[in-house]
Amino acid sequence: MVSSAANTRLSGSRLILARVTWVAVVTLIVALFLVMLPAYYTFLQTVCTGATCGPTQPTPDSAQGIQKLGLSLGAYATFTLALTIASELLCIVVSAVIFWRKSDDWMALLVALGGVALGILYVTFALQGSHSAWQVLAIVLTVLGNGAFFLVGSLFPNGRFVPRWTRWLLPCWVVSGLAFLFFHDVSFMYLVYKLVWLGVVVLLVIALFYRYRYASSPLQRQQTKWVIYGASVAGIIEVGLTMPLYLFPSLGQAGSFYQLVIAPAYILVVFIVPLSLGLAILRYRLYDIDLLINRTLVYGMLTVLLALVYVGLVIGLQSLVHLFTGQVSQSPVVIVASTLAIAALFQPLRYRIQRVIDRRFYRRKYDATKTLEAFSATLRNEVDLSQLREHLLAVVEETMQPASVWLWLRKPEGRFSHAKSKEERQNT
Repeated sequence: MVSSAANTRLSGSRLILARVTWVAVVTLIVALFLVMLPAYYTFLQTVCTGATCGPTQPTPDSAQGIQKLGLSLGAYATFTLALTIASELLCIVVSAVIFWRKSDDWMALLVALGGVALGILYVTFALQGSHSAWQVLAIVLTVLGNGAFFLVGSLFPNGRFVPRWTRWLLPCWVVSGLAFLFFHDVSFMYLVYKLVWLGVVVLLVIALFYRYRYASSPLQRQQTKWVIYGASVAGIIEVGLTMPLYLFPSLGQAGSFYQLVIAPAYILVVFIVPLSLGLAILRYRLYDIDLLINRTLVYGMLTVLLALVYVGLVIGLQSLVHLFTGQVSQSPVVIVASTLAIAALFQPLRYRIQRVIDRRFYRRKYDATKTLEAFSATLRNEVDLSQLREHLLAVVEETMQPASVWLWLRKPEGRFSHAKSKEERQNT
C-alpha cells in the first residue's frame, strides 16, 4: 500500500497500458544507457585540460596521481565504468522489485521509473559537457531523468501535489532544460540551469517536510521518514566527501589518493535514494525507521566528536612533546595515548549523546522512560499494596495515556478487588 488517502490503484485496460508503457520506457532508457557507455568510457580516459571538467573526468593532477600508484588511465576508467554499471544495475533491481510487487499502483510505477532514470544521470551529466556527438541526447536524458525524479518528489507518497505550488516545479525545470538545450554554448546558461536545479531540490525538501507535518497519515509518515532518511544520508555523504577538499587543499594536489577515490564514491551515493524509496513502498512496516534514525544520529555525532577529540589530542600532545623534547617527528606514544583516551571516552560520550537526542527529538519516549525508571525505584522500596496500586495506575496513565484504566487484584480467598483510574474515580 503506497497511499491511504488517495486512490492510486489501476485496473482493467489502464493497468495493462501502464505496465506496457513502463516496460517500454525502461527498456528504452536501459538501451540508451548501454549505447552511451563507450562514449562515457572514452570520456573517462580523456585528461581534461580546460577550466571546467566533468565529474569523474581525470585532470592533469589526478592523472599524475594515477601514474604514481602504478596504474593507467585505462584501469581508472574501467574501475569507474564498473561502478557506474553496478549502480545502475542496483537501481534496475530495486525498480524491478517494485514493479513486480506493486505494478497495479501508478505511484509505485512512477517511483520505479524514477529509480531507473536516476541511475543513468551520472553518465548523462558527464556527457552533456563533453562536446561530443552524444551531448544533445545527454542533455535531453538529464532533463527528463531529473524531471521524473522531481515528479516523484512532488507526488510521493499519496499521488497528490502537496503543497499545491509543487505542481509548477516540473514545468519550471523543463523550461530551464529546454533553454539550456538550445543555448548550451552560452556560458551563463549553465549557471542558470544549475541554479534552477538547486532551487527545485530545496523547494522539494521543504515540501517534503510540510507534507510530513501537515498532510500525511501515520502510515504515510513512516514512508516519508524513509525518504527523508535516505536523502539525508546521501546529502551528508556528499558534503562529507566535498568538505575535506576545502578544509585541506593538499588533498586536491597531484598524487593525492583522495582525489582518485572521491569521484567514483559519488556514484555509489546515487543508489541510496532509490533504495530508500523502495523500502518506503515495500518494507516500511518491516523495519523500525525511528530506531534507525536514532542510532544514526547517535553514532554519527559520536563519530564526529571522537574524531575531533582525537585530532585535538594528537595535535596538543605532539606540541607538548615538541616543547619538552624538541622532537619534530610524530611520537608513537602520542598515538597510543590518544587512542586509549578515545576508547575510554566512547561509552560515557555515547550515553550522554543518547540522552541528549532522546530528550530533544524523542521527548515523549524519553519522558515515558524516565517515568518507568522512577516507578522501578519506587517498586523496590514500596511495601504498601494500596500505595503501589496507585503508583501503577499513575504510571500507566502517564506513559500510555489510555481512555481508562482498570486494575484487578486477586485476594487470598479467591475474590477479586477492583481498582479504577483517577479519572474514573473523579467521574463517580
